[in-house]
Amino acid sequence: MYTDTERCVRAVQSKDARFDGWFFTAVRTTRIYCRPSCPAVPPKVENMTFLPSAAACQQAGYRACKRCRPDTSPGSPEWNARADAVARAVRLIQDGVVDREGVPGLASRLGYSTRQVERQLNAELGAGPLALARAQRAETARLLIETSELPMGDVAFAAGFSSIRTFNETVREVFALAPGELRARAAGAARQTPRIPGTISLRLPFRAPLNPDNLFGHLAATAVPGVEEWRAGAYRRTLRLPYGTGVAALTPRPDHIGCQLALTDLRDLTIAISRCRRLLDLDADPAAVDGQLRADPLLAPLVDKAPGRRVPRTVDAAEFAVRAVLGQQVSTAAARTHAARLVAAHGEPVADPDPAGGLTHLFPTPEALAGLDPEALALPRSRRTTLTTLVTALADGSLPLGVDSDWEDARARLAALPGFGPWTTEVIAMRALGDPDAFLPSDLGLRRAAKQLGLPSTPAALTARAAAWRPWRAYAVQYLWAIDSHPINHLPA
Repeated sequence: MYTDTERCVRAVQSKDARFDGWFFTAVRTTRIYCRPSCPAVPPKVENMTFLPSAAACQQAGYRACKRCRPDTSPGSPEWNARADAVARAVRLIQDGVVDREGVPGLASRLGYSTRQVERQLNAELGAGPLALARAQRAETARLLIETSELPMGDVAFAAGFSSIRTFNETVREVFALAPGELRARAAGAARQTPRIPGTISLRLPFRAPLNPDNLFGHLAATAVPGVEEWRAGAYRRTLRLPYGTGVAALTPRPDHIGCQLALTDLRDLTIAISRCRRLLDLDADPAAVDGQLRADPLLAPLVDKAPGRRVPRTVDAAEFAVRAVLGQQVSTAAARTHAARLVAAHGEPVADPDPAGGLTHLFPTPEALAGLDPEALALPRSRRTTLTTLVTALADGSLPLGVDSDWEDARARLAALPGFGPWTTEVIAMRALGDPDAFLPSDLGLRRAAKQLGLPSTPAALTARAAAWRPWRAYAVQYLWAIDSHPINHLPA
């Protein structure tokens, strides 16, 4: 995108917010970089240059605009729509792998040398893994400075900086303000002070439109008691994070998602934000998705009626895989009951920061489930075998599922397990791995919707018809499911 100068100039001159995160505008004369929708008067065309990431702008010596705050724009949708090495690397960096394991750890997870990873990231994003991680640390630092009363030393280490000196230098370089000045500016605006230590309130941006009905409706209708709940207009759930545990409360708003995070260790803030964004598919590009699906005359009325549907995903791929097996050939209520029993027996207890809340446990890890007694499961014998085989494969590492998974390799490994048919494999690919083209032609609800619309209802014929929806078939599934009156399609009261 950033190499198409004419298109970028048109986006900047029209202040088109749809391109926020796709590229950044760097102004040679002022040494400032902005998002395309910056409200300031657009610079002269000859003074503009376009870069693919905030990290590339910072590495080139540009500082963030104080008006449009480009560091808070939605992430590029490109990295969640691809499964190549660069996209997987970006997702891992967002999940904090470079801060925890360094560049060698990132390269090891991808199966490349550090030199290859550096080369590929520089070619596509104009910055290497260290620069991308540094830009993310700067964004996290700004959030903590502006939304908490933490001492600056605690902010520095919570954001992932190795020293206070590096923290101060980075903040000054990126934002042209000292940390204290950033906090003083924020104090003049409406800012919620956390009621309890470790609680951060922030806004998660997205590209409009966003339809919250099926997104939050699905999460609320399938919520596992003790791990998830819908309370006071917010979806709440527990989080297992690298340095501790957390509770996230996510509230749909017209122009953002309200997010409140209660963390036992603030070093997990960046990772928690990344996982919440991934859960709600906030980096999606609805213009591209809906534009493609509108080209089908049978889908166009559904898209026009409620544009901006997202794919409800997960914060933990292994957790979702287990829940997908528990949900095979049973109702949503039965699947929740089975999952709640596993949580009560094997989950790790946590304290809910909200005295009125009902969150009590983390979902059990594959390691905690690997030793469970199959006879204790109120499931058919074949499904017990499927579940125990799955958790064993997850626990011993022979089935790696996560943001760095190769989608096709993961599908092949899942299909090789007993009891894993196309439906289970594809629903995991859709919601746990994030493949935007995952498709469920054998799903009963999808086939009913297809028949009602006049689409082919047999799996083979529907798959052939859906070829025109690629690479967004997972979003087409959301629009087709929405025809039904199932609770997953409705925002809870």
